Amino acid sequence: MITIDEHRARILHAAGRLPAVESALTDARGLVLAADVVSRWPTPLFDNSAMDGYAVRAADAVAGATLRIVADVAAGSDEDPMLGEGDAARIMTGAAIPSDVDAVVPLENTDLGTAIRAVAPEQITVLVAPEPGAHIRRLGEDAPAGSLAVVAGTPLGPWQLSAIASSGFEQVAVHPAPRVAIISTGSELVAPAGTPRRGQIPESNSVLLSTAVRDAGAVVTSIRIVSDDPAALRRVLDDVDADLVILSGGASVGAFDVVKAVLGAEHAVRFDQVAMQPGRPQGFGVLDSGLIAFCLPGNPVSVAASFEMFVRPALRQMAGFAAVDRPRVVRAAGSAWASPKGRVQILPAVFDDQTVRPATRGGSGSHMVTSLAAATAFAIVPAETARVQEGDAVTVLVLS
Repeated sequence: MITIDEHRARILHAAGRLPAVESALTDARGLVLAADVVSRWPTPLFDNSAMDGYAVRAADAVAGATLRIVADVAAGSDEDPMLGEGDAARIMTGAAIPSDVDAVVPLENTDLGTAIRAVAPEQITVLVAPEPGAHIRRLGEDAPAGSLAVVAGTPLGPWQLSAIASSGFEQVAVHPAPRVAIISTGSELVAPAGTPRRGQIPESNSVLLSTAVRDAGAVVTSIRIVSDDPAALRRVLDDVDADLVILSGGASVGAFDVVKAVLGAEHAVRFDQVAMQPGRPQGFGVLDSGLIAFCLPGNPVSVAASFEMFVRPALRQMAGFAAVDRPRVVRAAGSAWASPKGRVQILPAVFDDQTVRPATRGGSGSHMVTSLAAATAFAIVPAETARVQEGDAVTVLVLS
């Protein structure tokens, strides 16, 4: 057997990062910035008012002073009205500050208050004198032109995209979301709403995987269910249009393990026994077409554990994320349980601020699919541990 770390290292080395593409800002949410964004403009672009109020000379605007309103400056106006001694201009938030003034008196600091007026008043009385520079956003005080607005490697959310737009760009270089095809194999599979005959089971892996892929930020391009028929699997593989394909089932040593028969023999995909439980049989390789192939076991808990250990980190790396792993914390075992010595146990678990315990009484058996519904984490137990005792420190991989 090989270790989890050995298998993972080979995967991440092969997966790399997807080449950068240009994306409209409206389509870039959730993607990772591929190149630094340097602002074309200073921020703010010009001296502007931080308040609705009156642009004044601070020397004139002493408490009790009455000032003449000689101009009305709206946001977006390019006017620069001349103001003399004792003059003021009504001004809106974000409007350019007239060259002749050095402060803004907010509406509430005048005798007219905050009542909405369609037409500027003829005069105001100042109730609270402003300091020079009061309520003025100065040109470039947030960032000068040519400054670094958003650094490469940053995941793009609303704030980052707004900063890029403010820097003067509508397009941005990003790592695209990986495109993933999902193939669930097995002649025993029937549709979830179907009625299984003897020997058949509802197909759930494609639901698990497609949801997990989307949660990881990738895109599902196709979902196919294939029987244990090598010719059928070859046809489906030939139709895959994706960066990565995930196959579940048929990856072990059984006589009808079609995935191993086709991808191992015909595409040189390497199949290993990984020292983990569940999820020991694993296949991984890069096909001649460049398609990255994950061949996972068929049991749902094995699929879930394999996805978290190997597939999700690869998807996150391909998408450009620096942090590819979920957070891990340490908790005290809330009960005792057995662990398979010689293999890392990846146990569906629930945890709180102090403890972690198995999600069900069934342990980490690969068939214990109902444990996944209750689980909020995987407890990660080292290979050298044969039994976890109540109170032992346990590493917890947090799923939500």
